[in-house]
Amino acid sequence: MRKSFPALLSLSFSVVLGAMAAVTLPMPVAAQASDPALATVDGLDNGLLAIMHAGSGAGQAGRERQIAPVVDRSFDIPLMTRLSVGPAWLSFSAHDQAALIAAFRAMTIAQYAHNFDGWSGERFIVVPQVATRGLDKVVSTTLVTGNGGSEALKYRLRETGGQWKILDVYYRDNISQLTTRRSEFASALANGGAPALIARLNQLAASSR
Repeated sequence: MRKSFPALLSLSFSVVLGAMAAVTLPMPVAAQASDPALATVDGLDNGLLAIMHAGSGAGQAGRERQIAPVVDRSFDIPLMTRLSVGPAWLSFSAHDQAALIAAFRAMTIAQYAHNFDGWSGERFIVVPQVATRGLDKVVSTTLVTGNGGSEALKYRLRETGGQWKILDVYYRDNISQLTTRRSEFASALANGGAPALIARLNQLAASSR
């Protein structure tokens, strides 16, 4: 894995600091160790470990092929795209919406494959208790690095089509990936609408390859 904290969790950490995109999660309502949301997060963690073990031998393209189905199972990419775009989404044509979803998916896959490109003892610890907040659930995890460091992560999930899928990631406890992306996407949208944002997402994917 790349030694810096994975950039996929924010398009730009400086954007987070500049926008002060810290979100305080509400207090949990209930918890269950057997909650099905855990299976989603476990599946993502196992997929990331698999591409880390595949490492440079698989190459970027190989890791992308390996992690792509994991991303599709773990994340609600259409909802994440819509929420990251914000109110402007409703003004876009169906063609532009589909192109944005595809570009967002490609960016997500490329960034995961780029950032988790080798294994040096990393492991994930998942908290078995799941917080329920309204319609959503929050699963807390810790990424333990090979040198003994750690990063706290929280995944917010919502049920869709009978499956619990991730719609947001919080790192360092309360910094929301969704909020960060919306802040950065706003600039592209203001400068050229959906086509400009599609180009930006494609650029981010290409820069990871």
